[in-house]
Amino acid sequence: MKSQKHNQGDLKELAVKIEKQVMEDLETMVKNTKIPLNDLVVIALKRFRSSHTDYLKQTPMTE
Repeated sequence: MKSQKHNQGDLKELAVKIEKQVMEDLETMVKNTKIPLNDLVVIALKRFRSSHTDYLKQTPMTE
């Protein structure tokens, strides 16, 4: 996974407020893996997106 390229092409900034513990965990992950924070966030968001295609109306909504 470290060899995969993330966050390429046109980029757009996203500013969000997240729980303190989540941010601290991300900082720890950056320290332990040497993967940049931007890449870790993109990886997480891409995985969320692939798990929730119903939010994109690509599959039927579930209840």
